[in-house]
Amino acid sequence: MGRINVLDKQVAELIAAGEVVERPASAAKELVENCIDAGASSVAVEIRNGGVTFLRVEDNGCGIAREDVPRAFLRHATSKVAGREDLNGISTLGFRGEALASIAAVARVEMLTRTENELAGTRYGVEGGEEKFCEDAGCAAGTTVTVRDLFYNTPARMKFLKKDVTEGNAVAAVLDKEALAHPEVAFRFLRDGRETLRTPGDGRLKSAVYAVFGRQFTAGLIPVEYELNGVKVSGFVSRPAAARPNRSMQNFFINGRYVKSRTAMVALEQAFRGCLMTGKVPACVLHLAVPLAAVDVNVHPAKIEVRFLNERPVFDAVYHGVKTALNRDDAPRVMKLADSAAPAFPRGHSSAPAPFRMPAHEVPVRLYDAGTAPAPQAGEKGAMPVLSFSRPGTLVPPDIERDEPDAPEAEAPARPSAPRDAAPAQGAQASPAPAAGTEPEEKFVGEAFGTYIIVQRGDSLVFYDKHAVHERLLYEKLKKQGGASFSQMLLEPVTVTLSKEEYSAVLESRDACAQAGFELEDFGGGAVLVRSAPMALAGDDVAGAVEEIAGYLAENRSDLTTRKLDWLYHNIACRAAVKAGDPASPQELMDLVRRAERQDVRYCPHGRPVSFVLMRGELERRFGRSR
Repeated sequence: MGRINVLDKQVAELIAAGEVVERPASAAKELVENCIDAGASSVAVEIRNGGVTFLRVEDNGCGIAREDVPRAFLRHATSKVAGREDLNGISTLGFRGEALASIAAVARVEMLTRTENELAGTRYGVEGGEEKFCEDAGCAAGTTVTVRDLFYNTPARMKFLKKDVTEGNAVAAVLDKEALAHPEVAFRFLRDGRETLRTPGDGRLKSAVYAVFGRQFTAGLIPVEYELNGVKVSGFVSRPAAARPNRSMQNFFINGRYVKSRTAMVALEQAFRGCLMTGKVPACVLHLAVPLAAVDVNVHPAKIEVRFLNERPVFDAVYHGVKTALNRDDAPRVMKLADSAAPAFPRGHSSAPAPFRMPAHEVPVRLYDAGTAPAPQAGEKGAMPVLSFSRPGTLVPPDIERDEPDAPEAEAPARPSAPRDAAPAQGAQASPAPAAGTEPEEKFVGEAFGTYIIVQRGDSLVFYDKHAVHERLLYEKLKKQGGASFSQMLLEPVTVTLSKEEYSAVLESRDACAQAGFELEDFGGGAVLVRSAPMALAGDDVAGAVEEIAGYLAENRSDLTTRKLDWLYHNIACRAAVKAGDPASPQELMDLVRRAERQDVRYCPHGRPVSFVLMRGELERRFGRSR
């Protein structure tokens, strides 16, 4: 082992800077929080090339006195903490005294600042941690910090930066959260010369939400105002009908600081339990005012996580606050809410809603007798030319629904007695093979639970999951011909508001979305305009489909385009396929079975089997009839 060396100041500064400044968004966050701590009522941020080559943050706060300017760039130098006792009740966003020193260690930084009491301002320059100049300058009261050439002296860190558009979106996301955290501050964001955000700074949270997320998102919110056990909750949650496919639009702020809190998230989603469809989660912009002594903000390098002295009051305040807001809203007239009593405080709680279960005596089973409801054979008079499995209001194009009309029975290839991979029930035995040149007798028996098709074939009963079969057929069709072949222009374009991460990911993958049948246009401000969508989704929730796609793309940005396309086809097929409980005639169901046999469908795109076989011998053994 080598000898232990004491690192020189420059190397130590570069290492320490890596903990604070990971990307331009990190620098922007630290500088904006300094502005807010300085009492600014107006903050302007400008970036170029994603903030890598140019980042400027300007405020009208209290400014820094001339003699304190050089000291501000020293590590662990701050005006916000004076002694140990101050750590027990931190009310400012910054407190470590590391931000300016860390940024100056890896960039070229210039500060222009003046206090109200000074006649002249101060212009101060630092490059790579070394002071370059300090001189008088004329300027308004407040502070302007300009950061150029971030990571110019650390190539190893530079190579980990992403594309300019991605880094720029990360800066935009930081500004969005700061604007939501401090509606009393007017924010302005310029990106490559174009203004992309402006908030009024009127102190109204709804104004900030409107400026950040737009009209569509704001219209789907209900207000929350509640206080319990010293914890005050205020803000907005989405109506159940405006729920999202992921948690990217959940925003929690504790004492004016954006945080990721599992306690608040679980409380929010438990309050919505019984109101949302499976796979949907609520969106929110919630502010929590917690006693300073009851929360520790010094537990995460980026200060986005906190530790509560007691989590129960926070959980109860969020849960009852959201539940009260939901009960007040009009939504409960059509959606029954769960019991208002608070659930047991979760430990390792899973927030996924419980699956809906219908009592056994209410589950419908439809049986059809071959004598009363025969399935017309292909080629016979009365056979259905197009089978759509359409839900009310849904237009599923015939081209996607089926490959070709059923061939006449005389020309159809011989079918096996059951799909090759269909699993016989336990103890079942293979039935005798039919004579050469003949087919086993096939008869439609019925449909169970609105989901499973039952077909008698020779000496066996074959059960098919109609959704799984249909989903696989649609998936193979889309994969073969491409979603763009079945795309249709919408009568009215649909505007979809996304989080900044989702927005960026969708714009990066627009080509893949176009191949899948979605024509998406950048609408600005974190929104996309959907001009066309796959015909299979006509009448379906196009906005919901795009939100789900955006969530996937944001979480899987590094996937290859082919893999993204495959997931898109899965998603479209799943949404367009006939659902459990959707009405279908015996003829339609039998046509689906024949198409599955013809294409040798064994599994749905998710890998679940589409059918299984119950042999006659096994059934007779169950009834004690076997010899």
